Amino acid sequence: MSTLKHPATTEAADVFRHIALLYRDDDEYATLCAALVEEALARGDPALVVVPGRGGDLIRECLGPKAAGVSFKDMAVAGRNPGRIIPGVLLAFAAAHRGRHVWITGEPIWSGRSGVEYPACVAHEALINAVFAGRRATILCPYDVSRLEPAVVADAHRTHPLIQDGKGTRASPAYADPLETAAAFDLPLPAPPRGAPTCVFRDVGELPRVRAFLAKQVEAFGLRGHRTTELLIAVNELATNTTEYTRGPGTLTVWAENGSLVCHLDDPGQITDPLAGRVPPPDSATHGRGLLVVNELADLVRVHRHASGTRFRLHFDLLTR
Repeated sequence: MSTLKHPATTEAADVFRHIALLYRDDDEYATLCAALVEEALARGDPALVVVPGRGGDLIRECLGPKAAGVSFKDMAVAGRNPGRIIPGVLLAFAAAHRGRHVWITGEPIWSGRSGVEYPACVAHEALINAVFAGRRATILCPYDVSRLEPAVVADAHRTHPLIQDGKGTRASPAYADPLETAAAFDLPLPAPPRGAPTCVFRDVGELPRVRAFLAKQVEAFGLRGHRTTELLIAVNELATNTTEYTRGPGTLTVWAENGSLVCHLDDPGQITDPLAGRVPPPDSATHGRGLLVVNELADLVRVHRHASGTRFRLHFDLLTR
């Protein structure tokens, strides 16, 4: 059981902190993550651990009986799509404990993340700072420096105001404006494969044709069960936004690559809110939930804003669930 007091918690318990934990082995990982959780429990505050794979077991073992007072989630499931972590995990936990300081250990970037996922992961880490500014929260993000590339660790310094390692906690001199960092990872997406099935549409009256096109492609590529329904809902949300907020056309292309069914939508719309799809609108709002739904249902969402419009790319795993 850990008895180490977490060095980042000695002052200003109610000030938002976002800390990158740079660890080198399982013992350092478990000990320092457990120390943050123990500090939360000692203060009577709610604690959430959302890490991939066996990381949760390591932290549980280090906490011993104290683990019973902690919420655990598997980041490989809850955060499969980095775009759903802020609304579906972090803000959801904060909302469940409204008015209290929340302590979250979240590991969105690990050695198993793909290069396609990585830009969305960095944007997520940066946007945490914008979303949680002024909130009562401490968020610790572990980074395995023994397995991750040096460039990934350098990006952790850009996206976290505080850095912690075995020597203690310090301010990150490389920390950058979160919206500028997120924009820097809004990277161009390549054009769809030549010859991939495509559907062009302009207005709401054509949405049934879009859905029929999708259903045919889903069946051809072998997506099954509830995932078919979720794909249809997610892509229909995007297509509906195209018909409501742009003059069109929208161009939808579908293909399979690397074990995923990819739905790619180009339209001339401009997304001006950098937090679109990350923060739920007020309960009274009648619009503004489309991208939240998309992030919740897809296994990966990449968005690229450019001078002529927006390019969306949704991935749905063919080999799981």
